Amino acid sequence: MDVMEMVAQLMAAAALTAPKTRGLDYVRVKVVAGPEQRELAEAMAAYPATARTAYFAGNARAVREAGAVVLLGLTASPPNGLDCGACGFPDCKTMAQQAKVGGQFNGPVCAFRLLDLGIALGSAVKTASLHNIDNRIMYSVGMAARHMGLVDWEVAMGIPLSVSSKNIFFAPA
Repeated sequence: MDVMEMVAQLMAAAALTAPKTRGLDYVRVKVVAGPEQRELAEAMAAYPATARTAYFAGNARAVREAGAVVLLGLTASPPNGLDCGACGFPDCKTMAQQAKVGGQFNGPVCAFRLLDLGIALGSAVKTASLHNIDNRIMYSVGMAARHMGLVDWEVAMGIPLSVSSKNIFFAPA
C-alpha cells in the first residue's frame, strides 16, 4: 500500500468515526484513484462552463495531478426529528414530505445531516494534514462525481490529495 492510499484510508476511518447526530450515520466515503480518478477529472473538465462553474477546469487539472481523491457524502436520510426549522421548513414532517429537487445535489437535506458531513470532512482533512498531505475540500469534485454516477449520494464533496513541493490546489497570487 502506498502512502497516498494509506492516508486516504485513514481519512475514511476518521470520517466514518466522526460523531453523528443522534448516533445515526448517513455519511459515506469512497476512495478514488487510477482510471476512475481520471474519469472524474474528465467529467469535471467537460462540465458546461458558466460564470459559476468556470473554475471546474482548474479543479479538474488538480484532480488529474492528485495522488488520490476521497469522496464524502450523505445518503438519503430522514430528518433528525428536532423540528428546528434550519432546513427552511417549519418542522421535520413538512421537510420529509417535500419532493427531492435533484440538481447538483438532491435536497432538501436535514441541516443536522449536513453538519454531520461537515464534521466528517473536517476529521478527514485534519487526518491528511497530520500526515503532511496537501488537500482541499472541493464542491466541484463531489458535484461531478454525482453527475457522472460515480456515487448516488444526496450530497457529495471531494478531497484530492497530493504530495509535492508546492500545494497544487492553490494557484499563485
